[in-house]
Amino acid sequence: MVLGDEEAAKALNAQDTERPAQVRRAALASAIGTTIEWYDFFLYNTAAALIFPQLFFPASSSYAGAMQSFATYAVGFAARPMGAAIFGYWGDRIGRKTTLIVTLLLMGIASGVVGMLPGTETIGVAAPIILVTLRLIQGIAIGGEWSGSVLLAMEWGDQSKRGLLGSFAQIGVPVGLVLGTGGMTLLSATLSDEAFDSWGWRVPFLASLILVGVGLMIRLRILETPMFAAVVAEKRTSRSPVVDVAKQHWREILLSAGLRFSEQMPFYLFTSYVLVYVVEEREFSKTFVLNAVLVAAALELVTIPWFAQLSDRFGRKRVYLTGAVLTGLIAFPYFAVLENGGHLILFVAVVLSMIPHAMQYGPQAALIGESFPTHLRYGGAGLGYQLASVFAGGPAPLLATWLLHQTGTPYSISVYIVLAATVTVLCCWFLPDRSRSDIADPATYSPRPTR
Repeated sequence: MVLGDEEAAKALNAQDTERPAQVRRAALASAIGTTIEWYDFFLYNTAAALIFPQLFFPASSSYAGAMQSFATYAVGFAARPMGAAIFGYWGDRIGRKTTLIVTLLLMGIASGVVGMLPGTETIGVAAPIILVTLRLIQGIAIGGEWSGSVLLAMEWGDQSKRGLLGSFAQIGVPVGLVLGTGGMTLLSATLSDEAFDSWGWRVPFLASLILVGVGLMIRLRILETPMFAAVVAEKRTSRSPVVDVAKQHWREILLSAGLRFSEQMPFYLFTSYVLVYVVEEREFSKTFVLNAVLVAAALELVTIPWFAQLSDRFGRKRVYLTGAVLTGLIAFPYFAVLENGGHLILFVAVVLSMIPHAMQYGPQAALIGESFPTHLRYGGAGLGYQLASVFAGGPAPLLATWLLHQTGTPYSISVYIVLAATVTVLCCWFLPDRSRSDIADPATYSPRPTR
């Protein structure tokens, strides 16, 4: 099954007749879709730090409970490349739009079930098993969501503004973080500890079902992207897009994965692990640190599109490399503040730590997406982006917890961050910058024909 000829023709004709409206819809659908996906994902991250250890692993010590909770958290990251492969196949076969509707439904339903899941004291060992299964489903959905959302905006819009348009999908991360963390912060601040731990944390998970309905309404109104519609109309889709992209563009996939180390790994330390460290080690309140993360996420609503726009002007790699170097430079000062700083300076450190992240995350969508041809772009960009989750984002809070326990000093985590920044600088250096190139497949290109 591939994109129908009639819908492909609609998308191609819309380039002239409805292009401005479709570009706006694509950008909106991209931003709102990823917002909902990341809202659900970050809710789990926050609950994994604050709620799940005692709810699903009550017999464990504080350290063991945190390790077990972050292990289930890591499972979602391990599933992401699987989702990228599954939905990459369909995204490069039947199109971006249909695939994105499925990923949105998967994530929303899984999150709603998490919000209704009883704890270990109620249903025993089945509780953590179901929790891990739902986290796997979330990871698969996120794995298929990202590249489709990025391409939806990038392939519809002005090609001289690909960095800015691709960043609409990236904005979903801070918006999702604001909504998810903001919901948890509000409930944590207004409810007693007993009420929050027993039922308050469930409310934001259940609310995701409403958000999914809104997202579906928006995504159903958009057309397929003109670039992919042209591939379909000229019968140039691949029979096995994921296999083909792995064979033909393995170098770009690996470099795209390495590109993300200094962006993704510190991000999850600065937004998720920090909740554990500041509350457990410094004995600051949950509400205080949640507020700091919330303000940091709000700052990224401005900085992500700004740095993406700068990449359209000055080139992706120049902006991206600057962010990676800054990440390495702040690694030791950041944990020095977390270990010794007072409330004000610690709050400022958590907020400002997001600036180097935004310098990378803003241009990242276009930098990775531009590295692959249209007929293989969904799978190639998705695999490159999500492969990093297995080695960078997923294990980060788990390894940070282990490093602090083994060494007794948070500066071992700083070394971890510097190593990640080094990997990113090297991979970014070797990945070609195509920010000034035409990324549409030439009409003369002929991959293996579709059956």
